[in-house]
Order: sequence, then C-alpha cells, then structure tokens
Amino acid sequence: MSPPDAVSRLITLLASLMLVLQLLLVVQRMLITNIRLFALQSVLLAAIATVVAVAYDAWHVLVIAGLTLIGKVGILPWQLTRLVRRIKIDQEIHPLVNMPASMLICGALTLLAYVVARPFTSLTRLGSNTLAVALTLLLTGFFLMINRRKAITQVLALLTTENGVMLAAIALTTYGIPLVVEIGIFLDVIVAVMVLGILVFRIRESFSSMDVSKLNELKG
Repeated sequence: MSPPDAVSRLITLLASLMLVLQLLLVVQRMLITNIRLFALQSVLLAAIATVVAVAYDAWHVLVIAGLTLIGKVGILPWQLTRLVRRIKIDQEIHPLVNMPASMLICGALTLLAYVVARPFTSLTRLGSNTLAVALTLLLTGFFLMINRRKAITQVLALLTTENGVMLAAIALTTYGIPLVVEIGIFLDVIVAVMVLGILVFRIRESFSSMDVSKLNELKG
C-alpha cells in the first residue's frame, strides 16, 4: 500500500469514528456523557488535521489542530461540565423525537449526505468518504439542535456542526479555508458558547429548567 493510500485510509477511519460519536450523541441523554463524546470527537478532528499537516506539508493546518485541542477538548468541555454541575440538571428527559425515530432520521440524513457529496469526491484526496462524513455531521448537528429541548445539548449540537464545517474545509484539496478565516470562525464559536452559557444559567434561574421551550412563556 502506498503512503498516500495509507494516509487516506487513516483519515477515513478517523472521520468514520467522528460519525459514530455523533450518532452516540443523538441517542445519549446524559449531559456529561454528551460533553465527553464531543471532546472525543474534537480529538479525532485534531488528529485528522495533524495527519493532513504532516502527510501533505500543510503546516498551517497544525494551527487548527492546536486550537481544537485547546478550545474544544480543554476549555469548552470544562466550562460546559462546570455549568451542568452548577445548575444540577444532568440529563435530557423529553426529546421531541424518540430514539428509534431519531436513528432512522439520522440514517436518512447520512444517506442524503453521501448522495450530495458523491459529485465532489474528486475535490479531495483525503478519503472518498471524508466529505460525506463532514456533511453528515452538519446535518445531524442541525437535527440534534432541533430535537433536544435542553440548552446545553443545543450548544453541543452547534459545536458538532462546527466540527463538520472544519472537517469539510480540511477535506478539500486546499486543505482548509484561509487560516485567518478559520481562526475567526473558531473565536466566534468560543464567544458564542460563552454567551450561550450565560443564557443557559439565566433560563435556569428564571424557569428552574433548561428547556428552551419555556422561553415561549415570555410572549406578551
């Protein structure tokens, strides 16, 4: 097996593991476990970025790997875990769609992502399924955001969606969008999560719940 083929297979394997973790997020209700699954998914994203940087001399991608490890494996999981323990609500009770139906929907979204990604396979040398996995992360992240009522889970859904965007950028032949743009997106996500963390705490104080549907009660 030639080195490019070995690299392609390794990246495909890591991307597939990211998809498995995303599906576990869809069926898992414990918030702390969801945070850890997101952190593991981010470790795999950083590993893909590192492999790309080393194998294809795309050293600027190492910056993304470092930021991912610092922010999405370190800072954000720590902050979200601290928030969950502070508000003392540790699981999602009533998602809008039950687990069997959620898995069927995610299966359909995965199939859709592979169909959409097929014409663009020639644009990437990082494994034939990498772009499809990235699109699946994006679509299932949106579904998770809609399906869950707890604000913390919706924050995690936003973060996994951003992981999908970064994976798609890395998978392209340019090995990522311009570095300045990537750093800007990353910092925007960090700020957004901090703001959402404050919002979660305020929802908890006002309604003794993290159910975002409670915000409908504010309508005059």
